[in-house]
Amino acid sequence: MKNFFEAIASLFEDLLFIPFQLLSQLEFFSWWLSNGMSFLFLGIGSIATVYWIKELQKFDKSGEENKDPSAHSFL
Repeated sequence: MKNFFEAIASLFEDLLFIPFQLLSQLEFFSWWLSNGMSFLFLGIGSIATVYWIKELQKFDKSGEENKDPSAHSFL
């Protein structure tokens, strides 16, 4: 069993964490490139938030939502 868990540790340390190690080394070269993934996820989250708000406005205008206070059990 010990060999099994050591193999899993080796897989993560030697193979799967390589992209994160490259990003940490890239920080010394360029701050913008090293934070590129953060900017990408921030952009995706912003786009998803705008889409969600537009969908909520669309449902609010069409009157599909039941706004009665007793419509939801948690109220």
